[in-house]
Amino acid sequence: MLGIPCVSDRVAQQVAKIFLEPKVEPKFHQDSYGYRPGRSQHDALATARERCWKYDWALEVDIQGFFDNIDRELLIALVKEHTEERWVLLYLQRWLEADLQEQDGTVVNRDKGTAQGSVISPLLSNVFLHHVFDTWMAENYPRIPFERFADDSVPRRQGRIERRRTI
Repeated sequence: MLGIPCVSDRVAQQVAKIFLEPKVEPKFHQDSYGYRPGRSQHDALATARERCWKYDWALEVDIQGFFDNIDRELLIALVKEHTEERWVLLYLQRWLEADLQEQDGTVVNRDKGTAQGSVISPLLSNVFLHHVFDTWMAENYPRIPFERFADDSVPRRQGRIERRRTI
């Protein structure tokens, strides 16, 4: 479900994005393509196409319901690693906790996730995934390249695949 903020929140989110993006952008993984300046889905596809000829297998990863289920406390803690600006953190908390009004006027209290359709959500998703996926992959599997576009990723590896069965 999309959550489109009111005009004043969209403007404020853009201001926060303009402030935060230069701080986090240089730290993002080189193979992260989603919602980043100067990068697109076409770049991710070009890298995937190139790597298809170099590696024996690929695994597609899609985090189901990612935006709707982001752990807000963890997200704010991760943003705090990049800024201590109180106004950014205060507004971020307010936007994440804002209720959702449906078309029929019904107000829904959201207790997790970030609204898809907001100006700041794509940047927040990249901050979150930079820490919980990209950095984890780099630390635990440094020789396995991947392309990530938002919450979709394609890790690759050379060699035989062993099928394991768990009982």
